Formats: sequence, structure tokens, C-alpha cells
Amino acid sequence: MIEVARLTKRYGDLPAVTDVSFSAASGQVLGFLGPNGAGKTTTMRIITGFLPATSGTVRVENFDVFEQSHEVRRRIGYLPENPPLYNDMTVVPYLRFAAKLKGMSRGDIEAGIDRIVDTCGLRSVTHRLLGHLSKGFRQRAGLAQALIHDPPVLILDEPTNGLDPGQIDDMLAFIKTVGTKRTIILSTHILDQVARIADKVVIINDGRIAVEGALATLTRERQLADVYKDAVLAGRVDDPAVLGA
Repeated sequence: MIEVARLTKRYGDLPAVTDVSFSAASGQVLGFLGPNGAGKTTTMRIITGFLPATSGTVRVENFDVFEQSHEVRRRIGYLPENPPLYNDMTVVPYLRFAAKLKGMSRGDIEAGIDRIVDTCGLRSVTHRLLGHLSKGFRQRAGLAQALIHDPPVLILDEPTNGLDPGQIDDMLAFIKTVGTKRTIILSTHILDQVARIADKVVIINDGRIAVEGALATLTRERQLADVYKDAVLAGRVDDPAVLGA
């Protein structure tokens, strides 16, 4: 699970996120929504330990991101908006390299590669250079490096960016499947994708949480688009405690 409490990040006098608090439970897909520049990526980079915070706390699987960052990194898989691929490597050596970076033992690496190649549908392209893969397969390779060590927490930043409709359907179905036993934060600006697979929604606007609630509760009497519009255009719309978070 993930617990974010009163998280603030400033760049000098410029606030990126301010007093951000929300949680995501095990087995839950959390849709993290907000306009460009709202603070989504900053928040996720702090959760994954790639960026320090100015103040506040983040706990992942009960480990403190700032005090126990090594333990947190072992438990998180992270797919940034631009997957960290090395174009001159083929798929299997790349995954082997990623597995070593994540601290997997030598005995577990080959079995992990074999598992994740099938899980992410990469078997047909294992011997191709990453730089020669289609956008869809590049996203799958990026997802494979995030999952190679079988983490309980998965952070996905715009995972369907640049995919065609069929590839988007495949990616969302895959996220929903792997989310049954993991905590997943899915950041996107496409509301339909969140409506299709999320259990919970957090909307951030101008660096502050505007809405936090269960998707079913938020959309009981109106569309997610209306909830989002109110949050972005009118600021804070409801007390999160009332929304079934």
C-alpha cells in the first residue's frame, strides 16, 4: 500500500505540490488525474524515491521513502512517461541489466526474464533491438523492466501515451490483471481509461488534492468528466472523507 501525508515540494519559492495527502490500498488501481503541470509527475517521482520532498511523509508497504529508500525501491516498479530504454540493446540483455539494478539474485534473474517476457507479450521480439521496436512493444519493454522483480507496488506515468486504440485496450487489460495483487497508481489525463479500470480516483490541481474518492462513489450520480471539470475549474469540490475513499 501507499500512504502520502502532507507532501510538499518547492523549487525555491515556486511550489510544485503543496500539502498533498492520499492513500492507495493493496489490490487497488488508483487513477491519478490532473491537468498538465498539476503536480502528478512530481508526486510520483517523490513516491518512487527519485526526487526528495521539501516536507511531508510517504510510506510504501510501511517503509518510509526518505528514511528507508532502498527498501522502498525494492518494492516499487516504475514506468515513467518515457520508458528508460537503451536503443542499442536487445530485449533480454536489457531486462537482465534492469534485474541486476533492482538487486535480483543471479539465480532469480533468468527465471524472472522468462516469466516477464511471456507476461508482457515480448516473446516474439526478444532478439530485436529496442530502438527498432514499435511504440507498443517499447511500452511493453518498459513495463517489463518495472515488473521484472515482481514488486507489490507499480507506478505508471501515462503508460498508454502514443499507443493505438488496440494497444491501449491491451495495456489497460494488462494493468487491470496485474492490479489484482498489487497497488497501482496510474497517472493519465484520459478520463475514459481511469473510468475503465480504476477502483479509486485522486484529482490534483495546482499542486493540491482536489478530489479523493472511490470511483463508484464519485460516479454514482454523475460522470467522471463532470467530477473532473468541477475539480479543475472550481478548485476543491468535496470533503474527501465523504467520498468513500
